[in-house]
Amino acid sequence: MLTEELMREVKRLEIRARRRVDDLFGGQYHSAFKGQGIEFAEVREYTPGDEVRTIDWNVTARTGHPHIKRFTEERQLTVILCVDCSMSTALGTVRRSKHQLACELGAVLTLAAGRNNDRVGLQVFGSDHLERESLHLRPSKGKKHAQRILRELIDSQPGLSPFTLSDALQELGRAHKRRAVIFVLSDFLSGLSNRTEPEWAKPMRMLARKHELVALQLTDPLEFDLPRAGLIRMHDPVSGRRYSVDTSSRRVRERYHKQAIREQALIEDTCKRARVDRVQLSTAESFVDPLYRYFQQREMRRR
Repeated sequence: MLTEELMREVKRLEIRARRRVDDLFGGQYHSAFKGQGIEFAEVREYTPGDEVRTIDWNVTARTGHPHIKRFTEERQLTVILCVDCSMSTALGTVRRSKHQLACELGAVLTLAAGRNNDRVGLQVFGSDHLERESLHLRPSKGKKHAQRILRELIDSQPGLSPFTLSDALQELGRAHKRRAVIFVLSDFLSGLSNRTEPEWAKPMRMLARKHELVALQLTDPLEFDLPRAGLIRMHDPVSGRRYSVDTSSRRVRERYHKQAIREQALIEDTCKRARVDRVQLSTAESFVDPLYRYFQQREMRRR
C-alpha cells in the first residue's frame, strides 16, 4: 500500500527529473539513441536502380521474378534500467548516496524515453528488502507506468541480497530476447581485485552481443581517498568484513588509493573488452554534464 510520504517523494523526484529532461536531455537523448536498428517492412518486385544486396533470393526463386526486401528505421526503442541496490550503493559522503544518484538517473532516463515514445522496463536487484531476488517490470509506455518505475526506485533500499550483478545480467539475457538499450546503474564493485576480471565480466559480454549496453558507474569520493581522521572502523559492503584502519598513516592512505585505482582500471578494462560504453558519475557532482557529453559523443559516432 502506498503511503502519502512515498507519493510525495515520487512527485518531488518526477518534478526534478522533468526539469532535467526539459532543459537538457529530450533532444539529445533522441539524437543519441533513435534509429539504432532497422526492421523488416515488406518484399516487393525488383526495379532498376534497387540495391542488389537487398534481393530476397528465396522469394525470387519461388516466384521466378527478382524481389527485394525493404526495411524501415526503428523509431521506437525498448529501454531497460538495471539498477543495483546492493549495500555498497548506500555510501554517500557529499551530496547524496549512490542509491539516491541511481534514483535520479533512473527517473531522468525514464522520462526522456517516455518523451520519445519509447517503452521502458525496470530491473532492481541486490536489496534484501525485495520479496524476490530481483524486481522486474516489463517494458511499457504511459504516464502511469513511468510513475510506477519512479515509485519502485524510491521504495527500493540498499541491502545484502546474495543476488549479484552477474545474476542480474544473466536474468536480463533470459528475459529479453528482442534488442534493447540497457542502462546498468551500478558501482560495479566486486571485491575481487586479485582476479584478472570480475565475475560479472562474462555475463556482460554475452548480454552485449544481443543488446546495446551502457554502464553508468556510480562512485563516491571516499572510495578513492581516505580522510585523515585517525583510527576508524570500516565495513566492506562487498565482502562483509569489518576492520580498523589508521587513516593518520600516509602509507595506509596511499595503499588505499592505489587499490581503488586498480579496481577502477579493472572496471574500465572489462567494459572496453565487452564493447560497452561506460560513463563514470559521482555522488559529489551533478550528473548532467557527463551524461550530456556522452549523448553528444554517441551522436557524433552515429554520424
